[in-house]
Amino acid sequence: MLAYVFWHWKRSDIAVGEYETRQRAFHAALTDAPPPGFDGSFSVRLTQLPWEAGGADAYEDADAYEDWYLVKDYGALGPLNEAAVSDSLAVAHDAAAAVAAGGSGGLYGLRQGKVLRYPLYAYWFTKPKGMQYVEFFAQLAPVVEAAQGALWMRQMVLGSAQQFCMHSTKPVYLPAEFSPLVIPLRQIWPE
Repeated sequence: MLAYVFWHWKRSDIAVGEYETRQRAFHAALTDAPPPGFDGSFSVRLTQLPWEAGGADAYEDADAYEDWYLVKDYGALGPLNEAAVSDSLAVAHDAAAAVAAGGSGGLYGLRQGKVLRYPLYAYWFTKPKGMQYVEFFAQLAPVVEAAQGALWMRQMVLGSAQQFCMHSTKPVYLPAEFSPLVIPLRQIWPE
């Protein structure tokens, strides 16, 4: 399972309700006309987006969003990209894009756990320097299992987001050496 993750933020002259309505309409249109290999999407509102849009100081208490587009494999990324701006989705896509002030993306692969379509927390972190991946994943496995969460690993460096993201529906404890950035999430799509 792969996820194309898209971070975006609204224009300052657009109301939150209007922005979210347009985002939901795009996700609904994509759900109604799914491309091959597409396995759904979810969108969350973030309390901060420190690696984009000017950093934490500029986006503290701002309206930032994170969309997760789930696909079965790398071969499904092309059809997803084409579908997003296809004739059947162009109106919904263009309406959502028109109110966005900016955005960037990343590609993540599911490493442990199961996809959470309604996560309440995101823990962003990087593997500690000097720690081997075998040890790293061994330390995380019981945490992910206890949280019934999902551990995602960056597949390509497309932006400045952290290397790992763990989704959960409840607060979890990660070893201090991971220095996680904990971001509470509010579900936008599906409602």
